[in-house]
Amino acid sequence: MWKYGDRTIRPGKAWTDSNGTQHPGNWNIWSKAEKDAMNIKEIIEDPKPDSRLYLWSMDSDGKVTSTARPLEDSGDVLGLKSTLKNEVKDQQGSFLNQTDWAVIRKADKETAIPSNIQTWRDAIRAKATEMENAIDNATDTDAVAALLMSFDGDAEANSMSKFREAAATALNIDILSEDADDQAKITTEAESKREIEIKKYPILSVWPELGE
Repeated sequence: MWKYGDRTIRPGKAWTDSNGTQHPGNWNIWSKAEKDAMNIKEIIEDPKPDSRLYLWSMDSDGKVTSTARPLEDSGDVLGLKSTLKNEVKDQQGSFLNQTDWAVIRKADKETAIPSNIQTWRDAIRAKATEMENAIDNATDTDAVAALLMSFDGDAEANSMSKFREAAATALNIDILSEDADDQAKITTEAESKREIEIKKYPILSVWPELGE
């Protein structure tokens, strides 16, 4: 964030100073001395809190004021725990809906639910319970944040690439190695690291996959 006096100005946008002189959008390439001469100052904004965890606002000088969202419900207002558990329930429901046809068929025609589907549905419910218990056991905002922080906001949240890189480093193996044994070692180590991380942050766990 940049300010000219009390006004916020933005790189790429032209602006007019107090003398009526218009300046081009590439003003940001000016030297520090040129900016100082024009009373242009860079304002370093405070880090923005996680909006799921905090109610916050930022003033014109980039200063953040925040308040932790209540963990527990208050009247008709859901607390943070209930909000997160509802997200888990929604995800659980979307997965179970994929195989509801098997349950309906059993009720309608008494056709047995395939064992792989029943096993998967049970695993989905077990995982949802694990996540909800982890949320319930969180005693403060920091504890809830710990459930969210591991891969949050990362497009590769549950992919193996991040863990493969760490595994290759730990094993001192070139991740681009064309040796099949090297790649097998990296994969095994990566899966181990991923499993450890998932146990630490169960709310970020991948959901069970439907087996054949």
